[in-house]
Amino acid sequence: MDLALEAGRIVALGTGLAGREAIDVEGRVVTPGLVEAHLHLDKAYLHDRIPAGAETVEDAIRLTAEAKRAFTVEDIRARARRLLDAVVAAGTTAVRGHVEVDPIVGLAGLEALLPLRAEYAPALRLQLCAFAQEGILQAPGTEALLHQALARGADLVGGCPYNDTDPGKHIEIVFGLATAFGVDVDFHADFADEPRHLHVRAIVAETRRRGWQGRVAVGHLTELGALPPAEQDAIAAALAEAGVGVIVLPATDLYLMGRRDATNPRRGLAPVRRLLAAGVPVALATNNVRNPFTTVGTADLVHMTFLAAVAAHMGTPAQLRALVETITTHPARILRLPDYGLAPGCRADLVVWECEAVEDIVATVAERWLVLKDGRVTVERTRRVHHRWREADARA
Repeated sequence: MDLALEAGRIVALGTGLAGREAIDVEGRVVTPGLVEAHLHLDKAYLHDRIPAGAETVEDAIRLTAEAKRAFTVEDIRARARRLLDAVVAAGTTAVRGHVEVDPIVGLAGLEALLPLRAEYAPALRLQLCAFAQEGILQAPGTEALLHQALARGADLVGGCPYNDTDPGKHIEIVFGLATAFGVDVDFHADFADEPRHLHVRAIVAETRRRGWQGRVAVGHLTELGALPPAEQDAIAAALAEAGVGVIVLPATDLYLMGRRDATNPRRGLAPVRRLLAAGVPVALATNNVRNPFTTVGTADLVHMTFLAAVAAHMGTPAQLRALVETITTHPARILRLPDYGLAPGCRADLVVWECEAVEDIVATVAERWLVLKDGRVTVERTRRVHHRWREADARA
Protein backbone atom coordinates (compact mmCIF):
# COMPACT_ATOMS: atom_id res chain seq x y z
CA MET A 1 0.00 0.00 0.00
CA ASP A 2 1.08 3.57 -0.68
CA LEU A 3 0.71 6.47 1.72
CA ALA A 4 0.42 9.89 0.08
CA LEU A 5 1.54 12.81 2.24
CA GLU A 6 1.05 16.51 1.65
CA ALA A 7 1.50 19.55 3.88
CA GLY A 8 2.27 17.34 6.87
CA ARG A 9 -0.88 15.24 6.53
CA ILE A 10 -1.88 11.87 5.11
CA VAL A 11 -4.02 12.67 2.08
CA ALA A 12 -4.57 9.23 0.55
CA LEU A 13 -3.98 5.50 1.00
CA GLY A 14 -4.03 3.10 -1.90
CA THR A 15 -1.93 1.55 -4.62
CA GLY A 16 -0.19 3.21 -7.51
CA LEU A 17 -0.15 6.64 -5.88
CA ALA A 18 2.40 9.06 -7.31
CA GLY A 19 4.05 12.21 -6.01
CA ARG A 20 7.03 14.50 -6.42
CA GLU A 21 9.14 12.37 -4.11
CA ALA A 22 8.86 8.71 -3.13
CA ILE A 23 10.37 6.70 -0.29
CA ASP A 24 10.34 2.97 -0.97
CA VAL A 25 10.08 1.23 2.39
CA GLU A 26 10.43 -2.19 0.72
CA GLY A 27 7.59 -3.93 2.54
CA ARG A 28 8.44 -2.69 6.02
CA VAL A 29 5.65 -2.12 8.57
CA VAL A 30 4.44 1.46 8.99
CA THR A 31 2.58 2.61 12.12
CA PRO A 32 1.57 5.98 13.49
CA GLY A 33 4.21 7.59 15.72
CA LEU A 34 4.58 6.16 19.21
CA VAL A 35 2.83 7.97 22.07
CA GLU A 36 4.47 8.17 25.51
CA ALA A 37 1.63 8.71 27.99
CA HIS A 38 3.61 8.96 31.24
CA LEU A 39 7.20 10.20 31.51
CA HIS A 40 9.04 12.03 34.30
CA LEU A 41 11.38 14.39 32.48
CA ASP A 42 12.43 16.37 35.54
CA LYS A 43 13.81 13.50 37.59
CA ALA A 44 15.47 11.34 34.93
CA TYR A 45 19.12 10.26 35.17
CA LEU A 46 19.66 10.60 38.90
CA HIS A 47 21.64 7.36 39.11
CA ASP A 48 24.94 9.18 39.68
CA ARG A 49 23.44 11.15 42.59
CA ILE A 50 21.44 8.41 44.31
CA PRO A 51 23.52 5.23 43.99
CA ALA A 52 21.21 3.15 46.19
CA GLY A 53 18.00 1.75 44.76
CA ALA A 54 14.69 1.95 46.57
CA GLU A 55 13.16 -1.01 48.40
CA THR A 56 9.65 0.48 48.42
CA VAL A 57 7.59 3.16 46.71
CA GLU A 58 7.94 5.24 49.85
CA ASP A 59 11.73 4.91 49.67
CA ALA A 60 11.73 6.08 46.07
CA ILE A 61 9.63 9.14 46.91
CA ARG A 62 11.85 10.01 49.89
CA LEU A 63 15.16 9.57 48.03
CA THR A 64 13.96 11.60 45.07
CA ALA A 65 12.59 14.35 47.32
CA GLU A 66 16.04 14.66 48.89
CA ALA A 67 17.66 14.92 45.45
CA LYS A 68 15.14 17.54 44.32
CA ARG A 69 16.51 20.02 46.85
CA ALA A 70 19.59 20.42 44.64
CA PHE A 71 17.69 20.73 41.34
CA THR A 72 18.17 23.88 39.27
CA VAL A 73 16.37 24.99 36.13
CA GLU A 74 19.49 24.36 34.06
CA ASP A 75 20.04 20.92 35.57
CA ILE A 76 16.43 19.83 34.96
CA ARG A 77 16.47 21.11 31.39
CA ALA A 78 19.75 19.36 30.55
CA ARG A 79 18.53 15.99 31.82
CA ALA A 80 15.17 16.45 30.11
CA ARG A 81 16.88 17.19 26.78
CA ARG A 82 18.94 14.03 27.11
CA LEU A 83 15.77 12.02 27.71
CA LEU A 84 13.77 13.68 24.94
CA ASP A 85 16.59 13.01 22.47
CA ALA A 86 16.32 9.31 23.32
CA VAL A 87 12.52 9.48 23.05
CA VAL A 88 12.67 11.02 19.56
CA ALA A 89 15.23 8.47 18.38
CA ALA A 90 12.90 5.66 19.51
CA GLY A 91 10.08 6.83 17.24
CA THR A 92 7.94 8.63 19.80
CA THR A 93 6.14 11.64 18.34
CA ALA A 94 3.94 12.65 21.31
CA VAL A 95 4.77 12.76 25.04
CA ARG A 96 2.92 13.54 28.25
CA GLY A 97 5.53 14.59 30.78
CA HIS A 98 4.85 14.96 34.50
CA VAL A 99 6.39 18.06 36.12
CA GLU A 100 6.66 18.00 39.90
CA VAL A 101 5.21 21.11 41.55
CA ASP A 102 5.69 21.39 45.31
CA PRO A 103 7.31 23.52 48.02
CA ILE A 104 10.62 21.66 47.55
CA VAL A 105 11.21 22.53 43.89
CA GLY A 106 8.57 25.22 43.38
CA LEU A 107 7.99 25.93 39.69
CA ALA A 108 11.58 25.26 38.63
CA GLY A 109 10.56 22.12 36.73
CA LEU A 110 7.92 23.96 34.76
CA GLU A 111 10.31 26.83 34.04
CA ALA A 112 12.84 24.32 32.77
CA LEU A 113 10.45 22.34 30.59
CA LEU A 114 8.08 24.91 29.09
CA PRO A 115 10.65 26.11 26.51
CA LEU A 116 11.22 22.50 25.40
CA ARG A 117 7.70 22.32 23.96
CA ALA A 118 8.72 24.75 21.23
CA GLU A 119 12.28 23.45 20.92
CA TYR A 120 11.13 19.88 20.26
CA ALA A 121 7.99 20.75 18.27
CA PRO A 122 9.61 19.72 14.94
CA ALA A 123 10.02 16.20 16.36
CA LEU A 124 7.19 15.68 18.87
CA ARG A 125 4.15 17.09 20.62
CA LEU A 126 4.86 17.64 24.32
CA GLN A 127 2.16 17.88 26.99
CA LEU A 128 3.20 19.00 30.47
CA CYS A 129 1.26 17.81 33.52
CA ALA A 130 1.64 19.85 36.73
CA PHE A 131 1.98 17.00 39.22
CA ALA A 132 1.66 16.94 43.03
CA GLN A 133 4.04 14.07 43.88
CA GLU A 134 4.56 15.21 47.47
CA GLY A 135 0.84 15.48 48.22
CA ILE A 136 -1.30 18.60 48.57
CA LEU A 137 -2.71 18.60 52.13
CA GLN A 138 0.55 17.40 53.67
CA ALA A 139 2.58 19.89 51.60
CA PRO A 140 0.99 23.29 52.28
CA GLY A 141 1.34 25.72 49.40
CA THR A 142 1.13 23.03 46.72
CA GLU A 143 -2.43 23.87 45.65
CA ALA A 144 -1.42 27.48 44.99
CA LEU A 145 1.66 26.30 43.07
CA LEU A 146 -0.48 24.00 40.92
CA HIS A 147 -2.77 26.94 40.19
CA GLN A 148 0.24 29.04 39.16
CA ALA A 149 1.60 26.22 36.98
CA LEU A 150 -1.67 25.94 35.09
CA ALA A 151 -1.87 29.71 34.70
CA ARG A 152 1.68 29.72 33.27
CA GLY A 153 0.95 27.11 30.64
CA ALA A 154 0.90 23.57 32.05
CA ASP A 155 -1.42 21.50 29.86
CA LEU A 156 -3.10 19.45 32.59
CA VAL A 157 -3.00 18.64 36.30
CA GLY A 158 -1.99 15.47 38.12
CA GLY A 159 -2.32 14.10 41.63
CA CYS A 160 -1.01 11.32 43.86
CA PRO A 161 -3.70 10.56 46.45
CA TYR A 162 -1.87 7.59 48.01
CA ASN A 163 0.86 10.03 49.12
CA ASP A 164 -1.33 12.44 51.08
CA THR A 165 -3.05 12.66 54.44
CA ASP A 166 -6.56 13.03 52.99
CA PRO A 167 -6.78 11.18 49.65
CA GLY A 168 -10.42 12.08 49.07
CA LYS A 169 -9.79 15.80 49.52
CA HIS A 170 -6.67 15.50 47.35
CA ILE A 171 -8.78 14.07 44.52
CA GLU A 172 -11.38 16.83 44.93
CA ILE A 173 -8.73 19.56 44.79
CA VAL A 174 -7.16 18.16 41.63
CA PHE A 175 -10.54 17.92 39.90
CA GLY A 176 -11.39 21.42 41.10
CA LEU A 177 -8.27 22.79 39.43
CA ALA A 178 -8.98 20.79 36.27
CA THR A 179 -12.52 22.10 35.93
CA ALA A 180 -11.48 25.66 36.77
CA PHE A 181 -8.88 25.67 33.99
CA GLY A 182 -10.70 23.31 31.63
CA VAL A 183 -7.84 20.79 31.50
CA ASP A 184 -7.48 17.02 31.75
CA VAL A 185 -6.52 15.03 34.85
CA ASP A 186 -3.85 12.35 35.32
CA PHE A 187 -3.48 10.55 38.65
CA HIS A 188 -0.81 8.25 40.03
CA ALA A 189 -3.11 5.84 41.87
CA ASP A 190 -3.27 2.59 43.87
CA PHE A 191 0.43 1.78 43.65
CA ALA A 192 0.81 -1.05 46.17
CA ASP A 193 0.82 -4.84 46.34
CA GLU A 194 -2.39 -5.16 48.32
CA PRO A 195 -5.68 -3.34 47.63
CA ARG A 196 -5.24 -0.98 50.58
CA HIS A 197 -6.22 2.20 48.77
CA LEU A 198 -8.47 1.62 45.74
CA HIS A 199 -8.74 5.36 45.21
CA VAL A 200 -9.70 4.53 41.64
CA ARG A 201 -13.30 4.19 42.81
CA ALA A 202 -13.35 7.78 44.08
CA ILE A 203 -11.61 8.96 40.91
CA VAL A 204 -14.26 7.32 38.73
CA ALA A 205 -17.06 8.75 40.88
CA GLU A 206 -15.58 12.24 40.71
CA THR A 207 -15.09 11.90 36.95
CA ARG A 208 -18.80 11.27 36.57
CA ARG A 209 -19.80 13.97 39.04
CA ARG A 210 -17.72 16.60 37.27
CA GLY A 211 -18.73 15.47 33.77
CA TRP A 212 -15.06 14.83 32.96
CA GLN A 213 -15.57 11.53 31.10
CA GLY A 214 -12.84 10.83 28.57
CA ARG A 215 -10.50 13.37 30.19
CA VAL A 216 -9.04 11.35 33.07
CA ALA A 217 -6.21 8.82 33.33
CA VAL A 218 -4.80 6.76 36.18
CA GLY A 219 -1.26 5.47 36.26
CA HIS A 220 0.05 2.29 37.96
CA LEU A 221 -3.20 0.80 39.37
CA THR A 222 -1.24 -2.25 40.52
CA GLU A 223 -3.68 -2.88 43.39
CA LEU A 224 -6.34 -3.88 40.88
CA GLY A 225 -4.46 -7.10 40.19
CA ALA A 226 -4.78 -8.15 43.85
CA LEU A 227 -8.60 -8.16 43.76
CA PRO A 228 -10.80 -11.20 43.01
CA PRO A 229 -11.77 -11.45 39.32
CA ALA A 230 -15.36 -10.27 39.88
CA GLU A 231 -14.15 -7.08 41.59
CA GLN A 232 -11.57 -6.50 38.85
CA ASP A 233 -14.33 -6.80 36.27
CA ALA A 234 -16.58 -4.37 38.14
CA ILE A 235 -13.87 -1.71 38.34
CA ALA A 236 -12.84 -2.30 34.72
CA ALA A 237 -16.44 -1.81 33.61
CA ALA A 238 -16.68 1.40 35.65
CA LEU A 239 -13.45 2.70 34.11
CA ALA A 240 -14.71 1.92 30.60
CA GLU A 241 -18.07 3.57 31.24
CA ALA A 242 -16.40 6.74 32.57
CA GLY A 243 -13.83 6.81 29.77
CA VAL A 244 -10.94 6.69 32.26
CA GLY A 245 -7.71 5.49 30.71
CA VAL A 246 -5.22 3.27 32.52
CA ILE A 247 -1.48 3.77 32.09
CA VAL A 248 0.56 0.70 33.01
CA LEU A 249 4.24 1.28 33.78
CA PRO A 250 5.88 -2.14 33.41
CA ALA A 251 9.49 -1.31 34.29
CA THR A 252 8.67 0.59 37.47
CA ASP A 253 5.79 -1.62 38.56
CA LEU A 254 7.76 -4.84 38.11
CA TYR A 255 10.78 -3.28 39.85
CA LEU A 256 9.00 -2.00 42.97
CA MET A 257 6.10 -4.42 43.48
CA GLY A 258 6.32 -7.80 45.19
CA ARG A 259 9.43 -6.97 47.18
CA ARG A 260 8.06 -8.33 50.44
CA ASP A 261 6.87 -11.59 48.87
CA ALA A 262 9.25 -14.21 50.27
CA THR A 263 8.05 -16.88 47.86
CA ASN A 264 6.56 -16.58 44.39
CA PRO A 265 6.93 -12.78 44.15
CA ARG A 266 3.91 -11.35 42.34
CA ARG A 267 4.27 -9.61 39.01
CA GLY A 268 2.70 -6.41 40.31
CA LEU A 269 1.04 -5.18 37.11
CA ALA A 270 -2.48 -3.98 36.53
CA PRO A 271 -4.43 -6.73 34.69
CA VAL A 272 -3.73 -5.54 31.14
CA ARG A 273 -5.67 -8.26 29.34
CA ARG A 274 -8.77 -7.90 31.52
CA LEU A 275 -8.78 -4.11 31.12
CA LEU A 276 -8.42 -4.33 27.36
CA ALA A 277 -11.21 -6.90 27.17
CA ALA A 278 -13.47 -4.49 29.09
CA GLY A 279 -12.87 -1.74 26.54
CA VAL A 280 -10.61 0.40 28.75
CA PRO A 281 -7.96 2.39 26.86
CA VAL A 282 -4.68 0.98 28.16
CA ALA A 283 -1.32 2.60 27.54
CA LEU A 284 2.09 1.19 28.36
CA ALA A 285 4.55 3.91 29.33
CA THR A 286 8.12 4.43 30.50
CA ASN A 287 7.54 6.43 33.72
CA ASN A 288 11.07 6.89 35.09
CA VAL A 289 14.51 6.41 33.62
CA ARG A 290 17.48 5.67 35.89
CA ASN A 291 16.34 6.97 39.24
CA PRO A 292 15.17 5.28 42.47
CA PHE A 293 11.77 4.40 40.96
CA THR A 294 13.37 2.59 38.00
CA THR A 295 17.14 2.14 37.94
CA VAL A 296 17.23 1.07 34.30
CA GLY A 297 15.67 2.44 31.15
CA THR A 298 16.10 3.59 27.56
CA ALA A 299 12.89 5.58 26.88
CA ASP A 300 12.11 3.08 24.11
CA LEU A 301 8.42 2.22 24.38
CA VAL A 302 8.89 -1.08 22.56
CA HIS A 303 10.81 -2.32 25.59
CA MET A 304 7.62 -1.75 27.63
CA THR A 305 5.63 -3.92 25.22
CA PHE A 306 8.28 -6.64 25.41
CA LEU A 307 8.10 -6.61 29.22
CA ALA A 308 4.31 -6.72 29.13
CA ALA A 309 4.25 -9.58 26.65
CA VAL A 310 6.15 -11.68 29.17
CA ALA A 311 4.68 -10.38 32.44
CA ALA A 312 1.06 -10.16 31.27
CA HIS A 313 1.16 -13.46 29.36
CA MET A 314 0.41 -11.86 26.00
CA GLY A 315 2.22 -13.96 23.43
CA THR A 316 -0.14 -14.81 20.57
CA PRO A 317 0.15 -12.80 17.34
CA ALA A 318 -3.16 -11.08 18.10
CA GLN A 319 -2.04 -10.20 21.63
CA LEU A 320 1.30 -8.88 20.40
CA ARG A 321 -0.55 -6.67 17.90
CA ALA A 322 -2.77 -5.48 20.77
CA LEU A 323 0.38 -4.48 22.65
CA VAL A 324 1.43 -2.31 19.71
CA GLU A 325 -1.88 -0.48 20.17
CA THR A 326 -0.94 0.23 23.81
CA ILE A 327 1.93 2.46 22.59
CA THR A 328 0.04 3.96 19.64
CA THR A 329 -3.75 4.27 19.41
CA HIS A 330 -4.63 3.79 23.11
CA PRO A 331 -2.28 6.47 24.49
CA ALA A 332 -3.28 8.77 21.62
CA ARG A 333 -6.86 8.43 22.86
CA ILE A 334 -5.79 9.13 26.46
CA LEU A 335 -3.83 12.23 25.37
CA ARG A 336 -6.80 13.20 23.16
CA LEU A 337 -4.80 13.59 19.97
CA PRO A 338 -7.66 14.09 17.50
CA ASP A 339 -5.63 13.97 14.29
CA TYR A 340 -3.71 10.78 15.08
CA GLY A 341 -3.64 7.61 12.98
CA LEU A 342 -3.18 6.28 9.47
CA ALA A 343 -6.35 7.68 7.87
CA PRO A 344 -6.56 10.56 5.38
CA GLY A 345 -6.50 13.84 7.27
CA CYS A 346 -4.31 12.55 10.10
CA ARG A 347 -0.95 14.12 10.83
CA ALA A 348 1.83 12.31 9.00
CA ASP A 349 3.56 11.26 12.24
CA LEU A 350 4.86 7.84 11.25
CA VAL A 351 7.35 5.12 12.10
CA VAL A 352 8.82 2.72 9.54
CA TRP A 353 9.97 -0.49 11.21
CA GLU A 354 12.66 -3.03 10.36
CA CYS A 355 10.11 -5.85 10.16
CA GLU A 356 7.30 -7.05 7.92
CA ALA A 357 4.68 -8.13 10.50
CA VAL A 358 3.14 -5.89 13.14
CA GLU A 359 3.56 -8.47 15.91
CA ASP A 360 7.32 -8.55 15.21
CA ILE A 361 7.58 -4.99 16.54
CA VAL A 362 7.10 -6.48 20.01
CA ALA A 363 8.49 -9.96 19.50
CA THR A 364 11.84 -8.79 18.13
CA VAL A 365 12.04 -5.28 19.61
CA ALA A 366 12.28 -4.14 16.00
CA GLU A 367 14.55 -1.29 15.00
CA ARG A 368 13.12 1.92 13.65
CA TRP A 369 14.20 2.57 10.05
CA LEU A 370 12.62 6.01 9.62
CA VAL A 371 10.60 8.36 11.82
CA LEU A 372 8.48 11.14 10.33
CA LYS A 373 6.88 14.11 12.06
CA ASP A 374 4.36 16.15 10.07
CA GLY A 375 5.52 14.40 6.93
CA ARG A 376 9.22 15.24 7.40
CA VAL A 377 11.84 12.61 8.14
CA THR A 378 13.15 13.42 11.61
CA VAL A 379 15.16 10.27 12.35
CA GLU A 380 16.94 7.92 9.98
CA ARG A 381 18.60 4.92 11.53
CA THR A 382 21.45 3.17 9.78
CA ARG A 383 22.90 0.00 11.17
CA ARG A 384 25.49 -2.34 9.79
CA VAL A 385 26.56 -5.62 11.32
CA HIS A 386 29.73 -6.97 9.77
CA HIS A 387 29.97 -10.76 10.19
CA ARG A 388 33.75 -11.02 9.94
CA TRP A 389 33.72 -14.62 11.14
CA ARG A 390 31.91 -15.68 7.94
CA GLU A 391 34.48 -13.87 5.78
CA ALA A 392 37.28 -15.55 7.68
CA ASP A 393 35.62 -18.93 7.12
CA ALA A 394 35.22 -18.23 3.40
CA ARG A 395 38.89 -17.22 2.98
CA ALA A 396 39.98 -20.42 4.69
